[in-house]
Amino acid sequence: MAVLAAEFVKLRSARSTFVVLGLVAVVAALGLLMAVNGANAWDEAGSAADRRRWEAAGAIEQVFLLPFWQLCLAVLGALAITPEYGTGMIRTTLAAVPRRGAVLAAKAGAVGALTLAAGAAAVAGTHFAVRSVLGDRPFDAYTAPMAETLPLLAALAASAAAAGLVGLGAGVLLRSTAGAIVTAVALVYALPMVARFLPDPWAERVSAVTLTGLPAEVAGTAPDPVLEPAAAGAVLAAYALAALAAGAVALVRRDA
Repeated sequence: MAVLAAEFVKLRSARSTFVVLGLVAVVAALGLLMAVNGANAWDEAGSAADRRRWEAAGAIEQVFLLPFWQLCLAVLGALAITPEYGTGMIRTTLAAVPRRGAVLAAKAGAVGALTLAAGAAAVAGTHFAVRSVLGDRPFDAYTAPMAETLPLLAALAASAAAAGLVGLGAGVLLRSTAGAIVTAVALVYALPMVARFLPDPWAERVSAVTLTGLPAEVAGTAPDPVLEPAAAGAVLAAYALAALAAGAVALVRRDA
């Protein structure tokens, strides 16, 4: 527990943590502006067909904001370890806690808790703010009962936390902030983009198992689900576990 507490202190004392969390909040604010624009466009629509196009648009926090949040929190995860390699502080950390696996587990616990909390706050805050802006306008994504909406919100928050742990694992493995960010960009943006150009049925299958596609599969809200919710949850967890496992092997086998 002392090691975990120390990692929380490191995160809290790092300026980069607050910068990244500030960016998460900025992205949420942009989502609110998008909601205002959508509401105004719906009000000014000249026909029922035009209004229907706006009503059928997906949830802002899922379709537009999630990739940005995932990237931000992946960067936060990377910055939980890479500066220690850059300054040499990692040697002090490992001298204080010789069990390297325990160090990584503590970092994963701290990063996972913080990114899950940040993701949940951003997702839920944005969703309820957008609901407030839209009022009684019948946008499909914001008229469903909360009992049906909560699983998706939880899955979105979990995917943000998974991205944070992927960033941590990549940071340990690559010992480079830039390398970890490139890895996150590849997973969050490049892979879904490449998936769109694959032939059927692979485009749909690959899209479903990306970090941005998995939340709908986990929540069971995908229009044409590829995975059962439990299987999708396992795939989401596998992203984080695979990254952390690769990082653990590198941390144990390589000199600091």
